[in-house]
Amino acid sequence: MICHNANPLLKTPSTLDNISIQRPRNLDWQRASALLYGDWGTSKAYVLGLTFAAIGFSSLPIIVAVCVLSLLVGLNYIVICRCFPEGGGVYSAAGAHGKVLSVVAALLLVADLTVTAALSGWAAMSYLGIPKDFIMVATIAVILVIGAINLLGPRHSGNLAVALALPTVIVIVGIIALSIPHLTFQNLRPLEGSWGHIWVSFVGVILALSGVEAIANLTGTMKPDKGSPPGNPRIGKTSAKAIIPVAIEVSLGTLLLGWAMLSLPESLAPEIVERKEDTLRFMAEQYGAMAFGNTFGNAFGLIVGVIFALLLLSAVNTAVAALLGLLFMMSREGDMPKQFSKLNRLGVPKVPLAISVALPIVVLLVTDNFESLAALYAIGVVGAIAINLTSSATNKKLLMSVPERLLMGFTALILIAVEFTLAQTKHDALFFVVCVLIVGLGLWAYARRLSGITTLTVSREVAQIVQPEIIENLRKPVQETQKILVSVRGLTPALAFAFDEAELRKAALYVLCVREIAVLYPGKSSGGPTNWRDDPEVSAILNTALQIGKARGITTIPLFATASESAPLIVDTAATIGADFLVLGATHRNSLAKVLRGNVASQVAANLPDNIQLIIYG
Repeated sequence: MICHNANPLLKTPSTLDNISIQRPRNLDWQRASALLYGDWGTSKAYVLGLTFAAIGFSSLPIIVAVCVLSLLVGLNYIVICRCFPEGGGVYSAAGAHGKVLSVVAALLLVADLTVTAALSGWAAMSYLGIPKDFIMVATIAVILVIGAINLLGPRHSGNLAVALALPTVIVIVGIIALSIPHLTFQNLRPLEGSWGHIWVSFVGVILALSGVEAIANLTGTMKPDKGSPPGNPRIGKTSAKAIIPVAIEVSLGTLLLGWAMLSLPESLAPEIVERKEDTLRFMAEQYGAMAFGNTFGNAFGLIVGVIFALLLLSAVNTAVAALLGLLFMMSREGDMPKQFSKLNRLGVPKVPLAISVALPIVVLLVTDNFESLAALYAIGVVGAIAINLTSSATNKKLLMSVPERLLMGFTALILIAVEFTLAQTKHDALFFVVCVLIVGLGLWAYARRLSGITTLTVSREVAQIVQPEIIENLRKPVQETQKILVSVRGLTPALAFAFDEAELRKAALYVLCVREIAVLYPGKSSGGPTNWRDDPEVSAILNTALQIGKARGITTIPLFATASESAPLIVDTAATIGADFLVLGATHRNSLAKVLRGNVASQVAANLPDNIQLIIYG
């Protein structure tokens, strides 16, 4: 049986050792950078047009300030990724300061992902040239299609973003290159009004921060730095390589494109405002026509439109997948009703997927225009990032230098000020996020009541005595001369063979069941393990294995984990426990399934360390 979760964890009976199994770390910095760019890099597709529509030719200082803030946030997330090698999203960072704060932070992410899906879908339809009267309907249709695709099971949501990262950079460089002969400061106008008015204008166009949370949630699958000790991975260098180029491109690219936009003739100002939803395509058409004529300009604009539309659609897919995964993870952590963790036969959480599709559609129906969507956008992401930075800066257990901590605290103060300003000036956004918090906290309270969890207030001294970490340190590992790992999908002949081998060799037998779950969700370093006893099918298999092992006098350790792919997890588990033999049953899947999903035994054989002997029983 195959079962999985981005946070592969082991749950054993209290009488057995509690063995922690880490997620497969196969995400290199290049792919992580491309995935980050596919989310963070889409912001320039709409932030420039909205800024011009709000401030006109006075917007360059505001664009510069937004770029500086984006770069500053990126630098802080390099530190966060280094401090949270198992996943540094706001849910885990805030969890160090209390369950309520982590739930509030997660709900702010829900608000952010909801608006991201709606806003990115709307912008994608604009870049494809869909008439304004039909954009909302087309966006709803696209979200429904993406929901149906996610319903089909395991997928690689970031592949499109990775494939489009290089073409996107190329067309951006192309727009900037064509604009260089025409760059000028003649059209620029000074900012008018008081400092308070300027601050409100700045806050109103902070739309370039979405996606930065994504990189923190990827750290649990990043390849560790060279020389990183086993069991204690360090990913500081890997995450820095992933973040720095994207932060520079987002900041510098947005700045240069903003200058190019403000260098267009003043006579085009009404058209820039009219095309605020696909400004980059409009700029490509204009500068392409100036350089090589109208035919080239229209063709270049079409290319830019298609590339950015696909990138934005990928961002919609990522937002929907991340939203359903976040709700699923909160359910597994006991923060949402258990019904949210029920899967269909393809491993997709049914209720979270329905909510992830319904929420953006409801937002689209209520707002029905691009400016209203943009107004709802920033309050969620800014609040989540502010909580992450504040939680990390005040967490004394995290290893960071004094300058890093001060810089993080300074950035957090800026974002907190931005959040309060948004709440005071964007009443619709405040209403939206309050609705999300009320419904979310209501579901959280309902889930806790159903699970029988109660809150007990004790003194700090008593709490320190019964800390799980202290109890865990008191457990003594069992020393065995040999270890056999068997990966099972049921009570198969391979399991019987593994018992025979363990009895013959007087070895400990580790019985691994992996549950494949087709969700993408943030990592969480402080969450509790998934309990195999809550899964009736897995519980029947592992309890039977325990009884057989007890009857035959064989030390039997049940292992349960969740993952998107079983082969890398099996390999990592074998290496983690120091197995001498790995037993796999011969696959009986049909040829089409092998083509689509790959042969697990082949993948394991290709990556298994040489010191572990592979036995395929069939």
